[in-house]
Amino acid sequence: MTTTTPTVRSERSAAMRRTTGLTRANALLMLRNRLNLAYAFVLPLLPMAFLLFGDRGDVGAAGMALTSTVVMAVLFPVFYNVLSMTVTRRDELVLKRIRTGETRDLELLTSLALPGVVVAMIVGVVAIPLALALGAPMPVNPALFVLAVLVAALTFAVLAFWTAAWTKNAEAAQITSMPVILLALVGQVAVSFPEEVRRWADLTPGAAITDLVRSSWLGLEGTSTDPTLDFGSTWAAAGQPLLVLAAWAALGVWLTARSMRWEPRS
Repeated sequence: MTTTTPTVRSERSAAMRRTTGLTRANALLMLRNRLNLAYAFVLPLLPMAFLLFGDRGDVGAAGMALTSTVVMAVLFPVFYNVLSMTVTRRDELVLKRIRTGETRDLELLTSLALPGVVVAMIVGVVAIPLALALGAPMPVNPALFVLAVLVAALTFAVLAFWTAAWTKNAEAAQITSMPVILLALVGQVAVSFPEEVRRWADLTPGAAITDLVRSSWLGLEGTSTDPTLDFGSTWAAAGQPLLVLAAWAALGVWLTARSMRWEPRS
């Protein structure tokens, strides 16, 4: 026991250093591109403009603005960025070269996902004071709102790796990304669907994000437009949408493990 513990700690420390180093390099490449910066920090916050067209404290305008912000934050700096970065690094044989060293697959994938996830979290945190300044009501459960952004970001990062597995090149990512983008956008408007359709649409990651934002910030349950949830009941209402996101993440992990490609497609 005394001989193995230092070894395990040493291995964990080395894994942490490798992951941190790769993450820093990927973040640097991401931040050097001005277009990526605009997609990462500016585009997700543009939906906040909806708040300017509603009355101060308007639940409808706040729900639309906040939900769109979170969806955009997990689609662009996370999903599409991780997808294009993974495909580009694969085609340039960067992933293959890194895997020939000590770096493990999980460390490599984590380093690709972390920059986008961190950006999404920054956008989510910045959205809180910005929304309040623009007239949104006070969030019922800000901790749950931040948790929703984190879980959604991790889910879409996993879906990006799965999409990369069957994306031929970086140009093709514009097409192969569409199914996941549609899952996010269709779910966002699921609250307006008939009951028969909404029952299935509620199983999409976009619908789960919408439910989490509406309940955590506005205290809304289901399709209701009247706030009825308090701090404690928002956690209970978050159970189902969190499970939906967890199920999509688990599915993405399973599909990625079966189909991930580390070299260019022939």
